[in-house]
Parts: sequence; C-alpha cells; structure tokens
Amino acid sequence: MAATDEEIPSIDHPLLEPDFLERRLYQLKLAGTAANDHTLVCLPTGLGKTTVSLLVTARRLEEVGGKSLMLAPTKPLVQQHAEFYREALQIPDDEIVVFTGDVSPDDRAALWDESTVIMATPQVIENDLVGSRISLSDVTHITFDECHRATGDYAYNYIAERYHADANQPLVTGMSASPGGDEEAILEVCENLGLHEVEVMTEEDADVSEFTHDTDVEWERIDLPEAVIEIRDALNEVITERLEKLKELGIAKSTQPDQSQKDLNRMRAELQELINNDQSEGFKGMSVHAEVMKLRQAVTLVETQSVEALRRYFDRQRNQARSSGASKASQRLVSDPRVKESMRKAEKYDELHPKYRKTRMLLAETLGLEGGERVIVFTESRDTAEALTDFLNDSFDAKRFVGQGDREGSDGMTQTQQQEVLNDFRAGEFEVLVSTSVAEEGLDVPEVDLVLFYEPVPTAIRSIQRKGRTGRQSEGRVVVLMAEDTRDEAYFWISRRREKEMENELRELKGMADDLEEELDDAQQSLAAFESAGGDGGGGGSNSRSATASETEAEVNDGTQKSPDGAASSSGSEGVADRPGLREFHGGDDGDDGDSGDSGDDGDGGDRTDDSADAEIEPHEPHAEGDAIEIVADQREMDANIARELSKRDDVDIRLETLDVGDYVLSDRVVVERKSVADFVDSLVGGDRSVFEQVGAMARHYSRPVVVVEGDGLYEQRDVHPNAVRGALSSLAVDFGASVLRTEDETDTKELLGVIAGREQETSDREVSVHGEKQSKTLAEQQEYVVGSIAEIGPVTARSLLCEFGTVEAVMIATEDELQAADGVGSVTAERIREVIGSDYTGSGK
Repeated sequence: MAATDEEIPSIDHPLLEPDFLERRLYQLKLAGTAANDHTLVCLPTGLGKTTVSLLVTARRLEEVGGKSLMLAPTKPLVQQHAEFYREALQIPDDEIVVFTGDVSPDDRAALWDESTVIMATPQVIENDLVGSRISLSDVTHITFDECHRATGDYAYNYIAERYHADANQPLVTGMSASPGGDEEAILEVCENLGLHEVEVMTEEDADVSEFTHDTDVEWERIDLPEAVIEIRDALNEVITERLEKLKELGIAKSTQPDQSQKDLNRMRAELQELINNDQSEGFKGMSVHAEVMKLRQAVTLVETQSVEALRRYFDRQRNQARSSGASKASQRLVSDPRVKESMRKAEKYDELHPKYRKTRMLLAETLGLEGGERVIVFTESRDTAEALTDFLNDSFDAKRFVGQGDREGSDGMTQTQQQEVLNDFRAGEFEVLVSTSVAEEGLDVPEVDLVLFYEPVPTAIRSIQRKGRTGRQSEGRVVVLMAEDTRDEAYFWISRRREKEMENELRELKGMADDLEEELDDAQQSLAAFESAGGDGGGGGSNSRSATASETEAEVNDGTQKSPDGAASSSGSEGVADRPGLREFHGGDDGDDGDSGDSGDDGDGGDRTDDSADAEIEPHEPHAEGDAIEIVADQREMDANIARELSKRDDVDIRLETLDVGDYVLSDRVVVERKSVADFVDSLVGGDRSVFEQVGAMARHYSRPVVVVEGDGLYEQRDVHPNAVRGALSSLAVDFGASVLRTEDETDTKELLGVIAGREQETSDREVSVHGEKQSKTLAEQQEYVVGSIAEIGPVTARSLLCEFGTVEAVMIATEDELQAADGVGSVTAERIREVIGSDYTGSGK
C-alpha cells in the first residue's frame, strides 16, 4: 500500500471483510470489465491480479450464486490463494476448499458439493471431470491463474472447453503478467479459454504507477577461465563432427556447433519424415541428432552454469549408457575419446566458477553494504540451485526452493516443505532464496532488494515473471549474469527483444483508442458497481467492453442480469446456496439450492436434485439410466488424450481408477492394454514388466483380453528384427488368447474403445466390472523376475537363459562362455551378468 498519513480507503462489499482491501482504481476497473465478459487480465506481477479475481468472484456469488473455481499451476500457489480468499471473503472457511492430488478422489467429490469456492490445480480438476466425479454446471465464475500456460495439451484447455459446454451461467477470467510473446500467442490463449476481452495495465498507467517503484536492470559480463573454455571447445568439436554426418544425409545446412533451436527442430522434423517413409537414413540420423542434443546440453551447462553442474550431468549420462536398453546415442556419447577427456577435466577442475564469485560479491553488496534484507537468485538448473545454495551458506543464510519431482541424485520438495521455506523467507528467517522456475509464477514471495538471474532467461514470459519479484513497494534491482561469448548473451538479447514485442502486442490489443476520460468513466462505473449496497447487477453484463450507465440502471430496476453468453438471470436468487454466510445477502429465496447436489452434466444445465448426505456421489449423469456406455480408464492413461476425449462424448461416461491389470475395462470380460509401437517393442526387450506378463495377468481375470498397438512403424523400432515382433504378436494371440488390434493414432484408439464398449454393453447387455487384483507371480514368473533383474537384462533374455539352463541356480553358476550359448546373450551381456553375480558386495550394510 502506498505510504500516506491519510486513512487509506477500502472496498466495501457485502461478501468482503470490512477494511481489508485497499481501494485501487485500476483493480476496480479491471474487475468491472471481467465481471461483464470472459476477460484476459494482464497486470504486472505483485500488483494484485488475485484481488481482481476475488472482486469478480465476490460479485458473482452475491448476484448469481453458485460456486467459484480458481485454478493455479502449482500446489503452493493454490494454497496461497486459498489463504487469501479465506482472509478476504465473509464466507465460512470450510466452504473455501483446496483440491490437489493430496486429497483423495472420493473426498474431493464430497467436498465439491459442500463448497462455495474451490482452489485447485488443473490436473486434479481435469481428472475429476474426465472421471465424472464433479459437474461444472453451477460454477458461475472460473479463474485461470497464470493463463499463459493455456497452450498445447495443458489441462486448462480441456477444462475451459468443458466449462463453456456444461456451465449454466459461465464467466471466465484469465490472469497473467505475461500472456505470450506475440499477438498470435496471446490470441491462442484467448481462443483456448474462450476469452472475449483483453484488459492490460502496465507500470506506465496513471492508476498503477503510484503503486510501483523503479527497477534497475543491469547485466554483468563474466569471463570464463581457460580450463572451462577448453572443455567447452572439446565438446563443440564433437558436435561439429556429428553435424557433418547429418549434413551428409542432407539434413544439416551448417556444421557450426551453435545451431539455433529452430534449426535443430527443423532437422528433427525432416528426420521424422524419413522415418515415416521407412528410410533407414532417418533412424541413423535421429540417433545422431539425439547425441547432438545431449552434447549441446553439456555445453550449455559448462558455459552458463558451472563445472559442477556438468559433472552431475556426465554422471547421469554414464548411468544411462550402462542401463538395460540404453540408446546408441548415450553409448556413443560416453565412449567418444574427446567426451571422456572432457569428463576427466571436469572431475579434476577444482576452481571456483566465476559466476559463483560474482554471485557472492553481489549478495555481499546488497545484504551487507546496502543493508538489504532479502535476495532471490533464479537459475534454470536444479543442479546449480543445490550446489549454489551449499556454496552461499558459507557466507549467508540461504535455502533452496525447487519443484516436487524427484530425479536421479536430487530429491524434490514436498508442498509442506515449499510452504515452510516461503513462510520463513517472508518472516525474515533467512535472507537468500535460491530458486528454480517453481517460484516464478504468482507465488506471494515478498518484495526483495535484489533479483539475480544466474543466467538470462530465453523467453519473455519467464523474464517478466522473475523481474516482477522486485520493485513492488520499494526501489529494486535486477542483475543478470552473462558469460562472455556464450549462449547467455544470445538468450539475453532474445529475451529483451521478446519483452518489447510482447509489450507492443499487448498495447495494441488493449485498445488505446479510448481517451483518458472514457477510461476513467469505465473505472468509476466499476467502482460504483462494487461498492453499491445490495448488489446492483451492473456487472452481469453484455458482451460490450463494460456496462453503460443506462444498462446498469436498467439491470438494477428489473432485477436481472445477462450472462456473458447472453442468457438473462435473476440477480438476487437463482442458484444461490442455501447456507449461512450467503443467504443473508439474498433474502429468503425459493430458488434451487446450490448445495443440494450436482446437476446433469450434459451442457443444457439439467434439473438439480436433492442429495442425502449418504447418497453415492455421481455428479456426471448426462443420460437416462442405461443410455450411456461406461469405460473405466486407468489413472495413468491420463498422459494420453483418449480418456479426456471420450469424456466429451454424450454417450460415454468415464470412470478413473488405478487398475491392477490393463488400461481400460470395457465390460465384465473385456480389458484392454494399450501400447504405442515404441512401448510395445520396449516391453519386449526390457523393463520391469513385459507385455507377456501384463497380458498374462489380464487373461487370468478377463476372458477377452485385448492388446491395442497404436501407431505406425511397428517393424522399424530400435534394432529388433521384424520376425521377433511378429513372434511376439503370435504368442499373444496363440499362447495368451489375446486379440491384438492395430490403430493409427489416439483418435483411432478412442473410436475403437467406444465401439467395443458399445457392443459389449448395449448389444450384449454386459456390465462393466473391475476385477483382477494383483496376484502372486507364478513360479515361472518369479524365476524370470529373478534372472531378469540381474544386470537389468530384462524378461526376454531371462526366458532365453532359463530355457537354456533349466534352473535359476544353473544360470547363476554358468561361466561367461556358457552364458553366450543362450539366444540373445552376447559377450557384453555375459560379462555384465558375471560381474553382478561374482563381484564382492561393497554396500553400506557390510
């Protein structure tokens, strides 16, 4: 809040806590527009995008009723929004709920009916929609926070599509500090979310400028030591050699190691085209291309991060090359003499990286000489975040802040750990936060004295997000470290150019034709709408930019408002939840009870019915009993679009479960295992569980197991002979009694599943029944498992060895030469097996 001796005016609204929100004209103007239509709200980080959404939510709940849903990409951000809404809204805390993967699906389904405001990660809501656990019919306001993510297959897009189709009175608000790098990207976000209006405020706007302070952006050039340059140059030599091979294939136009990502993507696309046309050059070239990408990553790490980050990367590459089913690209990479020499030099390098030195110096200036209190250091690499935190702790009190996913050599942070770190940082318990990108989007990290970019950010979105952490309430400083003559410099200038382009695009979309008087007039209308007692209906509005004074007056007089999709509704009663905390704002209403259960989820807003507390929760009932076919999908299949797309069909109900066998259950006798051609071949030559074991388990519990092999090029995958693939297909059909069906792609698979389920349930009148709990392995399966785990040789080689030697014991005592008598066992595999069996144990338990 701006410092002043005068009493700071606050926003007065029946659903808002008195004197809680400072009245800022720009927020009221943005909320006024967003209350009238589906709107993209663009506002610099730290200036209250969440407050804008809160104002719209309060207005919709007061005037229309129903529920509000707010989506955010990370769990900490979801939790933060929930805490803010509980403080700001006069709604019981237990009606403002958090949905994340930590809450069980059954609990979420029950909580949905009882809640008024839901804060959630998009993946959870997507799963619950696909699994028919919830209905969006009575959600009257949905907010997509950090909505620039609404591209490609991100869950926001599916949720938005379902919301516009299913909600009775939809209103969408998208929020971002940086919605895209150009007009096309911004319009893509708007199209995917169904947004009609774009409202933008920048630091230069008169209403905003008083709440911001200057942020200096400096860049510090870093000279790399000669030893680091030698490692980089050696790796670049290997890249040049690999690019020469691609040039011979007619794929690469240049052999310069600093190829742009655009050129590398083009090469990959051309190689994929060759593969699709069954040309062997495509497979050879794709392997070389993969090696180039690995080498480029190594160069980037040694140039822009540290030698320590490169060492960790090399360790992972060595482990991958030694693993079962390792790619030729990984094996060639670690066996190249120049790469080996680079590894050796990296292991011997014990000097302090110059970026480490500069980071320590800048922190000493900010926290020591200048009396600063907090600093955020951003880096692209988790390796760097962890190593840098350890280094800085020698001089400062620093903590790391990374994502939740674990990976080799690095544990992620739980949501609780993340929240504790942020709370401690806000409270001043420590002074330096070293963070990867997880802290960039929207988290309420307090304003800081310095934001340090350990490396430049190559996209405008991420650059703006990071710089937004400083300069909110006091002058801040941003420093970017750039290694001289490296990719750092290119990334920096690309980021600067894209930021300018984004700003220009946003200003064009903003519609600067309106003069200042019109803008102030709109803002005053918004102010009046939010602060009028009793809810005047002025924001229910039309598709115009904002309601005119006459429209507002008319809506007050007739007691109705229009939804953004044009439907009129009562502003005082319909859809209002019958519960303490909201009823008093609407008087005694005879309308539908917003807490009485979910409506029909057919897009037409079916009748709402009363639910008893003990009733089974089945919110998604688009058809009369018996009309819809049911498909049970494994939760893990959500990585594909099949269940998601099937859930959009009027004649299909999807149920998500964690299946012990199969991917889809279509009746009491039909279970389907879906494999892409690559997955199918992989399951033949390695992995923890082969396709034979999977189908065997299916056959023990369902009389009609089906294997769907999806995609083209089944006989061109890896180095597996076509006859081996044909033999596997034959075995599945003959030995296991499975039907093996081929499909072109996910769309084809989706349609096939729908046809099979329809025949089973409608034609044959069979019901869906999930069974097949995991049973103990047969003796043969246990033997295959024991042998297959040796040196990770996999089930196919294990069966070959057991067929050759007869027992597990005989395999264990066989010599290297004897092992090679088994089909598929060469000298390298035999050596690995003997090494595991015959080597002394050196583990920690000794």
